[in-house]
Amino acid sequence: MTGASSLRYRSLILVPAALACLALGAFGYTKVMARIGSGAAPAAAPAEHQADSIVVSKQDKRLYLLRGGAVLRTYAISMGSQWDQGHKQREGDERTPEGRYLIDWRNPRSMAHLSLHISYPDADDSAWAASAGVSPGGNIMIHGLPNGWGALGGLHRMVDWTDGCIAVTNAEMREIWSLTPDGTPITIHATWTP
Repeated sequence: MTGASSLRYRSLILVPAALACLALGAFGYTKVMARIGSGAAPAAAPAEHQADSIVVSKQDKRLYLLRGGAVLRTYAISMGSQWDQGHKQREGDERTPEGRYLIDWRNPRSMAHLSLHISYPDADDSAWAASAGVSPGGNIMIHGLPNGWGALGGLHRMVDWTDGCIAVTNAEMREIWSLTPDGTPITIHATWTP
């Protein structure tokens, strides 16, 4: 075996092995960080500064916090990898739901940096899924980045990586958390313009 052939042979073995080790390390790191959490949640903003509704425009990949119909804040988002295939219909379809829901609870110790639960599936979603013989899925959230990966910041928007959730940066999630009380209505549109 010549020197070049030997080097090529080693690289065919070492490169995949190194990539496998990196992937395994990243997976392990993510699992550990998911259990540790991401720190204390911020305090709620004063009531007069909080949003009274949320609107998401999937086509524009934007989340809007509104108060009295006026836009308070706008955030660029990532969604499920099949977000452009319409309304979420079943568990595992990687779609982000469309329709009117509520922020019905929050999790300060979620596997991603903070999370606000969207009340999907509603009665209509559940009825449709039952008639189709599928699970509608659930646990659709607005959340930050997976714990331990916050340094990625806005780079996460390069890929729609969630399982149907709506993702923002950790700093944005802290702001959304403080400005959005439980019970806030959220409307998710295929497209919407303020």
